[in-house]
Amino acid sequence: MFTSSRTAASGLFILALLALTPLTGNAAGLLTPVGSPHPPLEIRDHRVKAVIEDGYAVTEVEQVFHNPHGVDLEARYSFPVPEHAAVAEFSYWIDGQPVIGEVLEAAKAKQLYEDEKAAGREAGLAEKDSYKTFEIHVWPVKAGQDVRIRLVYVQEASVDLGLGRYNYPLEEGGVDEEKLAFWHRNEQVTGHFSFDLELKSGYGVDAVRIPRSPGAVTQRLGPGHWKISIGNAASSIGNAASDAAELELGAQINALERQAAPVPAGSQHTLDQDILVYWRLQPDLPGAVDLVTHKPPGAKRGTFMMTLTPGDDLAAITEGRDWVFVLDLSGSMSGKLATLAAGIDEALGQLNPEDRFRIITFNNTSRELTSGFHAATPENVAHFQDRVRQLQTSGGTNLYAGLELGLRSLDADRTSSISLVTDGVANVGVTEKRSFIDLLEAKDVRLFTFVMGNSANRPLLEAMTKVSNGFALSVSNSDDITGRLLMARDKLTHEALHGVELSISGVKTADLTPRQIGTVYRGQQMIILGHYWDGGTADISLRGKVSGAKKHYQTSFEFPAVSEENPEIERLWAYAAIRHLIDEMDYLGTDPDLETAVTDLAVEYGLVTDYTSMVVVRDEVFNASGITRTNRDRVVQERKAREVRAQRPPVSRQADKAQPMYKKKRPSFGSGGGSIAPAEIGTLAVLVWLVWYARRRRALQTASRPCRS
Repeated sequence: MFTSSRTAASGLFILALLALTPLTGNAAGLLTPVGSPHPPLEIRDHRVKAVIEDGYAVTEVEQVFHNPHGVDLEARYSFPVPEHAAVAEFSYWIDGQPVIGEVLEAAKAKQLYEDEKAAGREAGLAEKDSYKTFEIHVWPVKAGQDVRIRLVYVQEASVDLGLGRYNYPLEEGGVDEEKLAFWHRNEQVTGHFSFDLELKSGYGVDAVRIPRSPGAVTQRLGPGHWKISIGNAASSIGNAASDAAELELGAQINALERQAAPVPAGSQHTLDQDILVYWRLQPDLPGAVDLVTHKPPGAKRGTFMMTLTPGDDLAAITEGRDWVFVLDLSGSMSGKLATLAAGIDEALGQLNPEDRFRIITFNNTSRELTSGFHAATPENVAHFQDRVRQLQTSGGTNLYAGLELGLRSLDADRTSSISLVTDGVANVGVTEKRSFIDLLEAKDVRLFTFVMGNSANRPLLEAMTKVSNGFALSVSNSDDITGRLLMARDKLTHEALHGVELSISGVKTADLTPRQIGTVYRGQQMIILGHYWDGGTADISLRGKVSGAKKHYQTSFEFPAVSEENPEIERLWAYAAIRHLIDEMDYLGTDPDLETAVTDLAVEYGLVTDYTSMVVVRDEVFNASGITRTNRDRVVQERKAREVRAQRPPVSRQADKAQPMYKKKRPSFGSGGGSIAPAEIGTLAVLVWLVWYARRRRALQTASRPCRS
């Protein structure tokens, strides 16, 4: 992360360790059934274009599948579900033109696809495999020919403690044993691979970092405007980053790793590693309220996304705390164990002498590594750091047993928190979501979850953290888990704003989501989506309590009568509303009325969910089937808006400039800003050289081994 000298040095050492850690598990790619007589297809091209602006990200993926064989085949492509992402477009090129898909109830979409496939006509299907993966089906990939598809998804892009994070997920978590047993996965891109991201922030961005992507090239176009490129197209940008940017942590890592391990243009790319992009806002920014709206001319109702970034007025907690670490050691964590151990090692080292800690591990059963609470003395910390480094993975995931043991023996006189590190797929013992919710509701303790990998049961983990007023942080193998744990610690060592309530008057609003905000931690943004009518001056009031004392923040600003630049936020609202309905089903059980409400919302706003899929057929088949082209019209509207936004520089969306809601500057992670010092650059150079040297030594050792017949 972008940190002070001490933390930066330790974080960089962890980065060096992670760079040496081989990844295991499965990746995004084309699926071929085990034992199939048909040979695999190829991924000829994989091109990604992402834009982050106005508080959300739009990611567009275009792929070309190639059939080098003499028989027509079906392409089945699978990739991890991005966090809180709503698929907005699936297009399939038919007769040289893209045909945009429409959303139907899942069974109807599947049947239409199968009918067209049986008739020998072109068809495509995008569906969701619960929380695990999105899967794309395309028929036919004709013998010796290519097919081209495009997938577009949108997601919120929040900033935490001054740091933004975007993940393009490729590494599938390896937790679906049934799928692993049935499918071979081809994850090689034989032709062109490129990843291009444009970051446009109304607030200044003083550094960008792309960990574990040695071929990445960054270009700074303005105070809040950056471009990042990876892959075949990176050379077209060149080394255009400014001298000042080159002094930043991310640019130093990228530049030094390019020297140590260059990625030649045109080389084969493997879709087995997430692409992480971090950006750091300039220091000393004020707390703020941002507003993004969409309300076409003549429409009575509009949609808004309000982002509240509090100032730093939550005091540090000085008394000792109790920390319970609950660690997943199941077999599916094998490729993530080094990342887990490195993070816990650092987290223990950051505890204060007044703190105490316990360590629980679980796989098929649960066990305690520490035999009760231990004071965070240097001797105890060193001893259990060594114990954690020796842990091994095996067996299934009895998540319930691990949490139940972690919740025992809590001291009511001390502030306690549980840090759960898991890939979150409970498959042994108690597995029902309702049981986990009941377990957490019975205890007055905050659960903070670090979700490892892209196929974790995020709905389960987020439901548990929500009911305990905690929070969940996603962690990729391409992340620096040390930084993620320290970000959490930065929150937990400060007071929190509890019982938060937001009210809006002066402008009619409805359908707000989330309906209840709950608890807000240091540096945490609040993103509110909803509908509004007409426009005009709105009075915003935020109330809560800190250590029993009442807090009140307020401001006023305009909701526009017409706003056309951000139609995508309609999908963001709909997806957030769907998540709320699914949360209700978690509490109340399966309900046909709620399932119908989810399906209706998803069809109206063109979203792929557990209950709906997106199907592509020929235009004449859409017409003959009586399917209204609502998603096509929505996609056309969104593309026109993106073309307009692409022509302008970054725009400030701060709505409370005239009447600031917060009086203090927003908190930042670590020291909060500035270029890294020369001494840190030297340390960085040594560490990256060590990474390169270890890689080279390992490669030479491999090359020198005798061949075995």
